[in-house]
Amino acid sequence: MVVELVLPDLRYADSWIEAVREFGGTTMHGSGLWDLTADHASVETLAARVPVLLEQSDHATALPEGRVHSDYWWMVEDEEFVGYLAIRHQLTDLLLQEGGHIGYAVRPSRRGRGHATRALTLALGRARELGLERVLLTCEEGNTASARTIERNGGVWEDSRRGRRRYWIDLASDE
Repeated sequence: MVVELVLPDLRYADSWIEAVREFGGTTMHGSGLWDLTADHASVETLAARVPVLLEQSDHATALPEGRVHSDYWWMVEDEEFVGYLAIRHQLTDLLLQEGGHIGYAVRPSRRGRGHATRALTLALGRARELGLERVLLTCEEGNTASARTIERNGGVWEDSRRGRRRYWIDLASDE
């Protein structure tokens, strides 16, 4: 089966909880979840967060200062949650340096299977639908797997800042 992007949904709660525990409190890029450790991995936490994630794509929704409207997607394969992906509609100064338009993370037990590459390919189409002509992606200097994922999807390295590689992908030329 192939990874697909789906909206966050409680029907994936069991595999989501397993994934949060696998991450072990480390950053889960693209998750839209903050201060989430394995101790917070519960159906109750997820039930409270899913509506918040879904409403953040609506530009009528007021967001806290420093936050931007974003579309949150989950990578799912065979009805199992395998990762997170977020498409940010615009960049703040911080996102321009460190986060970019698209962030993603694949659960540790599912890495190395092409899930991130496939999910990013799908996300670029969605970013184009949002009207973005060019997107920024970043990854930590030592994260060669993520760098390869970005490069396989047309990422052109611009520079490194604060220990992060910065890539741009031109969406206008891929129509």
